[in-house]
Amino acid sequence: MENRHLAQRIRAFRKLKGFTQQQLADESGISLAVLGAIERGNRRAEDQILNKIADVLGITLAELTQRDE
Repeated sequence: MENRHLAQRIRAFRKLKGFTQQQLADESGISLAVLGAIERGNRRAEDQILNKIADVLGITLAELTQRDE
């Protein structure tokens, strides 16, 4: 999946659920710097990180990574 598209989806779901970047990073067990880089599309997120983010946001990995047609 393209980094920019995934970055936009993570950011959108994070805001929809009312999380700050810091809160999502803390709850996911990843650093704020890593989450920020992922949300900017500057870093590819490993599947393990994506699973943690999806869990905290209360969505499935499929929902997080799906492409809008």
